[in-house]
Amino acid sequence: MSEKRELTPYEKVLAARSSERPNTMEYIEALFTDFYELHGDRLFRDDPSIVGGIARFHGQPVTVIGHRKGRNTEENIRYNFGMTSPEGYRKAVRLMEQAEKFHRPVITLIDTPGAYPGIEAESNGQSNAIAESISYMSRLTVPSIAVMIGEGSSGGALALAVADRVWMLENAVYSILSPEGFASILWKDAKLAPEASRVMKITAQELLEYGLIDGILPEGRRVYQAMDRMLRTELASLGKLGPDALREERYRKYRKIDRTAFSG
Repeated sequence: MSEKRELTPYEKVLAARSSERPNTMEYIEALFTDFYELHGDRLFRDDPSIVGGIARFHGQPVTVIGHRKGRNTEENIRYNFGMTSPEGYRKAVRLMEQAEKFHRPVITLIDTPGAYPGIEAESNGQSNAIAESISYMSRLTVPSIAVMIGEGSSGGALALAVADRVWMLENAVYSILSPEGFASILWKDAKLAPEASRVMKITAQELLEYGLIDGILPEGRRVYQAMDRMLRTELASLGKLGPDALREERYRKYRKIDRTAFSG
């Protein structure tokens, strides 16, 4: 029996975008119990592209936040294709504030082509909402774990990814923007996205090598079991650290990225 062929970087981009992949709600249903969804940003409206709430993980209270995409065109329109508006990020911050108050770990599930770039989003403070989410997550005194379950693109992904531990599924991608956008800007031709995917170094395997993520989870039938095991291990490890130690370790983690990933 021949070995399974490794996907090219752009094939992984396409796999990460597939509507057949497990989505955030499926992970929540498989991994957590007693999930209670919370809505709204207490300022403008509820953004359905972000789902979040309180749950239990093996009996431990946690806060879960994730991007939401649809299985079909109707659902994707409802969830804006996973592209979050300012109110979605403000909702995420509200949930993180609540987690901080009640000492609950924060678990984020990331799957977005990027934050919504529309005029309304910009006028409602898109960049400020993303910045506030990044800032608040970086200052948490409770454990935080981020998992790239599909496409993690641009500030839309980073807003939920400044965690103590960052993991990726083996065919997920994590990048500053889409390969099509990269190719359009650099080479004026979006059709060169496959080449852009290669030079951008956006696969889980490449990012682990550069020290930008902490681990890779297998996909397929083992994915829920593997993620469950990872979350239990990481929460147990992070739970041994006090609030000050958590923040200090997180600070060191992100400060050293420029030295480890971009040296040489």
